[in-house]
Amino acid sequence: MQIKATAVADGSADTETSGPETPADHPAVAQINPKQSMLTEVAVAQSPVTRSDVEASAPAQDSPLGVGDQIAVGQDLTRGPATAIAAGVRDGSLTVTEVVEATVARIVAEHRNTNAFSVIRTEKARSEAAALEQRADLDVLPLAGVPIAIKHNIAVAGETMRSGSAATDARPVADDHAVVRRLRAAGAVIVGLTTVPELGLWGTTDTPDRITGNPWNVARSAGGSSGGAAAAVAAGLVPIAHGNDGLGSLRIPAACCGVFGIKPGRYTVPAEIGVDSWSGMIENGVLATTVGDAALALSVLAARPDLAEVDPPGRLRIGLAVAPPYRFFRVDRQWTNAARTAASVAAAAGHLVEPTTLPYGDALISIFLRWLAFGSRDAAVLPNPERLQPRTRRHLALGRLVQRLRLVRPAQVDRVEARLLEYFERYDVVITPTLAGPPPKARAWHHRGWLANVLASSRFSPFTPLWNLVGWPAASIPMGMHADVGTPVAAQLAGPPGSESTLLRLSAQLESLHPWRRTIN
Repeated sequence: MQIKATAVADGSADTETSGPETPADHPAVAQINPKQSMLTEVAVAQSPVTRSDVEASAPAQDSPLGVGDQIAVGQDLTRGPATAIAAGVRDGSLTVTEVVEATVARIVAEHRNTNAFSVIRTEKARSEAAALEQRADLDVLPLAGVPIAIKHNIAVAGETMRSGSAATDARPVADDHAVVRRLRAAGAVIVGLTTVPELGLWGTTDTPDRITGNPWNVARSAGGSSGGAAAAVAAGLVPIAHGNDGLGSLRIPAACCGVFGIKPGRYTVPAEIGVDSWSGMIENGVLATTVGDAALALSVLAARPDLAEVDPPGRLRIGLAVAPPYRFFRVDRQWTNAARTAASVAAAAGHLVEPTTLPYGDALISIFLRWLAFGSRDAAVLPNPERLQPRTRRHLALGRLVQRLRLVRPAQVDRVEARLLEYFERYDVVITPTLAGPPPKARAWHHRGWLANVLASSRFSPFTPLWNLVGWPAASIPMGMHADVGTPVAAQLAGPPGSESTLLRLSAQLESLHPWRRTIN
């Protein structure tokens, strides 16, 4: 396989893949890296790259670095954590240009290992860094000089908003989405746009141009639909990435790639993303290598400085629910153990933890119907629907049928939410496995049929969609490595409306007692 760059507006480039794929459907041959324990690295054949080849709101945080944010001797600070980068820029030990130059060079050199990026904003990021250095308030910005990646399905001024599809408008947009405006106002620099499957519909991240692999083992998927964002963070290309989550689209890749990801509750962060907004089921959130970084970024996105504070919470009542929503979903024992590990660490921290069962009821049926219907509704405005992938066309046709039959009703959500509200009278937080099994193989899933894609996604991610249906916050936190596959395992933490701070504080406490490796590099 060969990779080429197509120039787009103002010095950026849209990375593009051409040529035959390997029989395994991925441009890689696995080999063991002796520097990594139980991890798999894949060497990707690639031609030499130069810079010209690929152009592919809250107050400052002065609190000490958290456990996950500690700086090792000799560590390259331009790799993060974000809290360290911002602190360095604010005190003058780092410059924004220095951070951005190092980040862009790293992305150009390394991103092809995973195909995490669809657009690398080399020249634009440099210009933004230079302009940021002239700001009079640089020394108080909470994300001063922090390089951030944006999922390629929300508006970034001067860039396309392709949502992984040739059916969308290829013209650059004029204005930033609200979350991008907040990130820029806080001092972040947008260095690139991350790969997304068509319309964000699918649980793996691949397009006709590129297949996004898992940094720990690129023969496996990075998950979807924020797979590019999670891969970019886990590979150490950026310390923080924006993602959004409609059925687990942020928590799924966070779990696959071993980073922390949080989906806030409804109305916490501006949510509308244009194409495929799913009428309230999708929320913008963040992926990061540490809880402290994620909390800082979420505080900016939500315009709530309090969310950046991650001191340990008071004693919590925590339910451990490892049973899947339906019996026919099989759960890999190593993923069950990830949830049990999180519960054990929480109990050791003094929280009251007990086994329990979540009242799923018929929630997954309601979720599935909405997934069909809402995708169909938003895709009706696409300028080039004839260019949709076959699996997506089938999906949208089924969605139109669901709409005609009026199978989606508000009462379905009301029943689920009533059961959950009763459940959370007894608990503050519930812990589940994030996924039911390892990520699927990294392959061209867009060439496969609708049913194959649905089965692949639903088999390994039945735990995440419930929290999108009701619009409540949920997070995924790394809890070790899968001994057989060499990819991470993770636990999901979820809570009632308004519990974002509780989830962040508990996650930071778990991180301090059960730390994980920040990135593969």
